[in-house]
Amino acid sequence: MQTKPVLTLEDVKKIAAAAEQEAVTNDWKVAIAICDDGGHLLWLQRLDGVAPISAHLAPAKARTAALGRRESGIYEKMINEGRYSFLRAPELDGMLEGGAPIVVDGHTVGAVGVSGVKSAQDLQIAKAGIAALGL
Repeated sequence: MQTKPVLTLEDVKKIAAAAEQEAVTNDWKVAIAICDDGGHLLWLQRLDGVAPISAHLAPAKARTAALGRRESGIYEKMINEGRYSFLRAPELDGMLEGGAPIVVDGHTVGAVGVSGVKSAQDLQIAKAGIAALGL
């Protein structure tokens, strides 16, 4: 049987704090979601002033990145290039840029999804959170 790393609550808190710091430093109002490798929500925070829809979009982006084991924006790009069949992909409802997988020793252990500002900025925040793990 194989073994793989898993996210701990301490890891999740580190990611969340770093992502929040990145957002606050840039004065970006966002929602930040962190999920495990199965797309199950481990953390959700909504910064003051962010639109309520972001609390739905951030977890969806995280889940999409975790289940797909790739950045959620890849699906957005495929759809925009005409691969419309992905609009019907099961379990992937956050096919917008802003979700990034957390990869440890080649294993996807979860993902971070952010929503509230421009897509590239959402992704910047997600990656800043992941960088806090020092991988």
